[in-house]
Amino acid sequence: MTRARFCVGQVIRHRMLGYRGVVANVDPQFASSPEWYEILNGAGQADQLPCYFVLVDGADYATYVAEEQLERDDSGKPVQHPHLQGFFDGFRHGNYTCSRRLN
Repeated sequence: MTRARFCVGQVIRHRMLGYRGVVANVDPQFASSPEWYEILNGAGQADQLPCYFVLVDGADYATYVAEEQLERDDSGKPVQHPHLQGFFDGFRHGNYTCSRRLN
């Protein structure tokens, strides 16, 4: 199993599409439908890569993306997304924080 390079709360940028977002969940290995596998397979061995559930900046949707498509965003700017409060408590030092325990 490959270790995930990004963590929950980290702000990222999509390498090819340029959008920013925040990691809301990490799957150590691909865990979605065969249709998504076909989409991600162009990015490498999608079934063996960590994949991320990302809240997209300036949008009202999220996406599921393979690790090698992402890079760290060091802008220090927050992400604008209507569901941020459902995942995170605050924004400090360029990352989102969550002090709540998930059941």
